[in-house]
Amino acid sequence: MHPNPKKFSGVLGWKAGAFAVTLALPIAVHALDFGPNGEFSLTGFAEITATMQGSYCDNCQVAGSAASRQARSSDFIIPGKQYGDATMTNWQVQPYLGYKNDLGGGYKFNALLSQRWRQGSVNGMVDGTEVRYGGTVDVPDNWYEKNVALTHEDWGSVRIGSMTTRSWSVADYPYGSNLGLSSAWSSSGAGYGMLGYAVRLGTPLLDVAGGDLFLEATYDQGNTQFTRIKPQFFELYAQYHNGDLVVDAMLQNGINGAPSSWGHAPFQSITRIGEDDNQINPDGSYLFASGNDQSIAMVMARYQVTSQIEVSGGIRYNYWSGAALTWSENAQTTVAFNVDFKTPAYLGYSASSYDLLLGARYRTGPWTLYSGMVYLGTASTSNPSQRGQGNSAVINTFGANYNLGGGYMLESSFGLVHYAYKGLAPLSMPGHAAFTNVDSRITQDGRWLTLGMVYAF
Repeated sequence: MHPNPKKFSGVLGWKAGAFAVTLALPIAVHALDFGPNGEFSLTGFAEITATMQGSYCDNCQVAGSAASRQARSSDFIIPGKQYGDATMTNWQVQPYLGYKNDLGGGYKFNALLSQRWRQGSVNGMVDGTEVRYGGTVDVPDNWYEKNVALTHEDWGSVRIGSMTTRSWSVADYPYGSNLGLSSAWSSSGAGYGMLGYAVRLGTPLLDVAGGDLFLEATYDQGNTQFTRIKPQFFELYAQYHNGDLVVDAMLQNGINGAPSSWGHAPFQSITRIGEDDNQINPDGSYLFASGNDQSIAMVMARYQVTSQIEVSGGIRYNYWSGAALTWSENAQTTVAFNVDFKTPAYLGYSASSYDLLLGARYRTGPWTLYSGMVYLGTASTSNPSQRGQGNSAVINTFGANYNLGGGYMLESSFGLVHYAYKGLAPLSMPGHAAFTNVDSRITQDGRWLTLGMVYAF
């Protein structure tokens, strides 16, 4: 569940300002307005879930649970380990504090501040991968929203600060979360999801072919301590809304960010330590001399067939330049992507892949029934070593939600995953058990049942 407008006419409620993202939900919301003339607004959500996992392997990996899958040591599992049942719990909460001020003359100033906290457990014990530097902040040292904006009804908008990317936030809601596939769709692939130093320009709504077209461009300079291996982020976004049809398209390119296949990842720099920019290896070569480049192109659409039935789908193209294996002593981090470990140079190879999303929802009274599918495809690469490029995954969900009123909703979903073969996970997955808790190195198939409650305020 992710708080966003119930109606998506004119992306994220631009006429009312981007902070309106929290003012409407699929269930009733009771925003708290306060301050002079109600200029401040507090909204958000809290969620708790319990999952009965039927295909879980406890501490199976030889390397630490949080180790990158791109390191060779993360390939191996402890001999004899098997999968079994487990009970998992998770809680998360995210408030949004908004500010708005009508400056007159069609100009409006607004600001938005938001952070997410969460934690999970397995069989009553805090999951090692959920321990975030001793705290519960979702992505440490990064804000979901910490920005200011100036908008004009005729000229568009400019927003500056920390914010989420469109490739993550729109894929998360309404597409993925409406189908019980939020992480599997939005947090996979070659994109980045969080920005810390961004400038975003948006047009007013444009009347095109009988519908509304919104265009937007975002730039992030990343960590300015890196001047030689300079990070740069670009994203173009378009939304077309015509009657019951909405089409969202985005093109994203991240240069010299940390290489990954975690679409939720923050864009900063190739490591978090600025000294790495000028680090020299013993052989005289520069650390991270090849840098990193990864991109996505994605189109998603949803169509309201009737007042009760909605269908949706998406296709995403991923590209990774690959990154040679390098150890950062300063950051105590291994940087790598799609490496051939059979050669002494440990070179990284470029790769590309396609991912798909399909789903449908049916609403009747307080009930919403849904079914969705994510396909994470095989990758094309010249890497002679098998790093998961030959594997693929199909994730299916079947769910039913019940609106209790007053901002409360009961959630339930049943999920299945099938890998093409038992081995390293597809390159679009950040870990071998990501999104499903079913490790592709242990089994080809897995299942789970999740029950939960969300409260929107």
